Amino acid sequence: MSAVVDHDAVPGDKRVALATGTGERLFAFAHGDAIAQQRFEREVRALAAALPSARYAINLCEDRYRFLVAFSAAALRGQTTLLPPSRAPAVVGDALAQHADSYCLGDTALEPPPPRYWRLPGTLAQLDGPAPTVAADALVAIGFTSGSTGQPKPNPKTWRCFRASTAQNLAALADLLAPDTITPLVATVPPQHMYGMEMSVLLPLLGPVAVHAARPFFPGDVALALADAPAPPLLVTTPVHLRALVESGIALPALAGIVSATAPLPRELALAAETRYGCEVREVFGSTETCVIARRRTAHEDAWTPLPGVRLSPQPDGTAVHAPHLPEAVVLADLMEVGADGRFVLRGRSADLLEIAGKRASLGDLTRKLLAIDGVEDGVVFQLDSDDGAVRRIAALAVAPRLEEAEILRALRASIDPVFLPRPLRRVDALPRNETGKLPRDLLLQLLRSNGG
Repeated sequence: MSAVVDHDAVPGDKRVALATGTGERLFAFAHGDAIAQQRFEREVRALAAALPSARYAINLCEDRYRFLVAFSAAALRGQTTLLPPSRAPAVVGDALAQHADSYCLGDTALEPPPPRYWRLPGTLAQLDGPAPTVAADALVAIGFTSGSTGQPKPNPKTWRCFRASTAQNLAALADLLAPDTITPLVATVPPQHMYGMEMSVLLPLLGPVAVHAARPFFPGDVALALADAPAPPLLVTTPVHLRALVESGIALPALAGIVSATAPLPRELALAAETRYGCEVREVFGSTETCVIARRRTAHEDAWTPLPGVRLSPQPDGTAVHAPHLPEAVVLADLMEVGADGRFVLRGRSADLLEIAGKRASLGDLTRKLLAIDGVEDGVVFQLDSDDGAVRRIAALAVAPRLEEAEILRALRASIDPVFLPRPLRRVDALPRNETGKLPRDLLLQLLRSNGG
């Protein structure tokens, strides 16, 4: 079965299919339960008729299939799904406060429940009718940046945008998908994150992919979910989860491939995963603002290959991204060196570049050198704020149970210039990574303060 999404230009008010493919095709699976697309569509129709009247919905569903049903029902009802960067109560409350006429929906008994919480029924009702459709220019989602570099920012996504970006993703993954049939997919990332939305919500909606309903976290749970697949599945994950899998030594069933994103994937980890699991590890590059725009096989190449139609224009403060699914160019803070063939190499982010005493470094490179120290299990180097215009201090947090802070600093002195030594450097039990492995800046600052920084 080939990719069936059609992203040709259509009038903005024209209604287009919510899901492509036949009613009998496998749409989702879990624990022996195989869900056909026709059942999915019947449940979407019934839920859309039952949802509260509102303009915005925050989808807090833990079950990925129920997230899919709820997202689709909201779109069918003409509602926009808000995707805040975290499901923490304070973050959800803030999103509700900033969007009048909004509510939350979910599939679990949250305690305490968020404001205006509507819980899905235990058994989803079904309703016959025509295939669900959505207006091409309907605003179906607003994604928010992670907050790793400051305040989360909203990014509106129309159904036209999602259809076009999904067509690109299907082309980028085509050689990892099974020819002429359905490829099962298991994802460790939440569907509320834009990467999770692209790979585990839009792919099954618009391509020859069936998704596992769970979001496994621990290596053993990932292995069990993969074993549910009726054929070699695609594993969609992050560097944090992939490292845990490799280091656990757990055996996995045959895989169609592994896809990674949300943070830089070290080449040695990509190579170790390919060797252990006997499949390609494909890293994709994107953002909430742009969706996925490039790919590479990290174990064997440094340069990224842009997806079809993507063009990059370097500028002093970052890089402008032009793509078929973007209504206008989006400027990212990433600094890229673009070759004549369009492929590019990342050179850091404008906000990460440091210049002290006439010397230059990047926070990303300093973090890599911290992580390279034997005994450091996790770590990050970041810059503190300055209120008086003075040079901003560099700080670091390290997870290193067997090392003292002084030992970590000694090891860093061997690989970096003294002017870039982090002061303070604090050893912590764990970093405050979110569900996709990112490190929100406000949580780093809180952790540093609580450890005497």
